[in-house]
Amino acid sequence: MSDHPHPLVTPIYETSTFVFGSAADVVAYNEGRSTQYLYSRYGNPTVVAVEQALAALDGAGAALLFGSGMAATSTALMALTTAGDEVICSAGIYGGTLHLLEDLLSRFGITTRFVSIDELHHLDAVIGARTRLVWFESPINPTLRCVDIAAIAAVCRARGVLSVIDNTFASPINQQPFRLGVDLVMQSATKYLNGHSDVTAGCITGPHALVGRIASVRRLLGTILDPMPAAALGRGLKTLAVRVARQNGTAQAVAEFLASHPQVSRVYYPGLPSHPDHELARRQMTGFGGMVCFDLGGDYDRAASCFDRLKVIARAASLGGVESLVSLPVLTSQLGYSDQQLRAAGVTRGMLRLSVGLEDARDVIADLDQALSES
Repeated sequence: MSDHPHPLVTPIYETSTFVFGSAADVVAYNEGRSTQYLYSRYGNPTVVAVEQALAALDGAGAALLFGSGMAATSTALMALTTAGDEVICSAGIYGGTLHLLEDLLSRFGITTRFVSIDELHHLDAVIGARTRLVWFESPINPTLRCVDIAAIAAVCRARGVLSVIDNTFASPINQQPFRLGVDLVMQSATKYLNGHSDVTAGCITGPHALVGRIASVRRLLGTILDPMPAAALGRGLKTLAVRVARQNGTAQAVAEFLASHPQVSRVYYPGLPSHPDHELARRQMTGFGGMVCFDLGGDYDRAASCFDRLKVIARAASLGGVESLVSLPVLTSQLGYSDQQLRAAGVTRGMLRLSVGLEDARDVIADLDQALSES
């Protein structure tokens, strides 16, 4: 029997630095002739093992892990754009991404045009001479509108522009963007990938050349994920497929219940035939996801009352975990949006965003029913 252990689970290398045997070994590392590690800000065996799993899951050449989804987004944008460049971004986008582009990167000469879903569907007429990158979501947070990923990717490629999708809401189980032609995928690994509401992380996947450009900037910014949460993320990935399958089924049942409820003015869920992008979602997704959004007539007071009365569903801002969570988008994901920005994103003050967990569908529906009956 070998004297060397062969662990079933990748060990947690909770170390800041790694020991070299000689100066020659350091030279070999610096010249790229060694697989040894130098410093955990540059790379760590635990983190790399999870990155390899994420790359395989997405069908990508490489992956990078970050301390949060926003760390992944900001590092990628800083790596791929420079002063004078333009980013085209969907107006229906996570609020953190909007504020990063509008309030921070604008200080460094990077301009952003926020465009509607209709404009994304006619992207060739939108892309300009300074456009370097198109950033979009599908399904979109929180309206769950879907856009034609393959069409966007094709236009970008023809015009020499990078396409980047935030695939957080779908997860790789329900949607494989690389098969549809996109250049890069970003995900908040805090959400479905980890799935247990105990890790904050983000990831970027894509071809080696593009990911390598982002890796260089990650090293400078120090936005890499720590080994301990990386190990927890790797553990969460092992149950991703079974968790998402359960959440897909429960979310469909919840959406159908809400669609029939007299207090609900509109339900946003790609699995409903009434959803404006239902047929598109059927073509490019293998499951409709665990996110459901519903509107109580645009009335904030009614939405807040329903929110406050929920007992099983927890009032919390995140998503994708084993517990069902609910949030009011105007207080969380779209906080700070002007009325004009809310309209452009298709968001009202009466919306509730529900992340379906692993509870029995009957319990989730009963909780919604009692909260709605008194709203």
